[in-house]
Amino acid sequence: MAKVTLVVNGRTVSGECEDRMLLVHFIREKLGLTGTHVGCDTTQCGACVVHMDGRSVKSCSILAVQASGSTVTTIEGLAPQGELHPVQAAFKEHHGLQCGFCTPGMVMTAVDMINHHGGNLDEASIRAGLEGNICRCTGYHNIVKAVLAADAEMAGAGRRQAAE
Repeated sequence: MAKVTLVVNGRTVSGECEDRMLLVHFIREKLGLTGTHVGCDTTQCGACVVHMDGRSVKSCSILAVQASGSTVTTIEGLAPQGELHPVQAAFKEHHGLQCGFCTPGMVMTAVDMINHHGGNLDEASIRAGLEGNICRCTGYHNIVKAVLAADAEMAGAGRRQAAE
């Protein structure tokens, strides 16, 4: 057994786990944060995407012990005040979800794309950025629309803050 200590959604947490436990299972089973989904355990689907130290990662590809000492944000931590994050709001407004299983991973991937390339995204770059996330319901069209809208909203908010 290994002790794992992380900052998850702004809160320091610790727990014991087997050395072979994946981060996704640690998040779900040890911390009770079930918004991060387990889809494939092979990095193919992207349902388990979280942010670790400011970058999106597939939490089924990282051992919990490897993540110890890191700062992790899950879908639950994206909007801690209860108000939807702009990407979540855009997914809702543009019907970027149907069954919702892939949505947490899609949202976390989109937030990372916008944070690192914000204001410069186009349809082709969004589709390329979402390539590692599988959705079997939407055909991606509305997801791409949602990410474009959130990118524009967040870039505009950044410009407004800079002007103030």
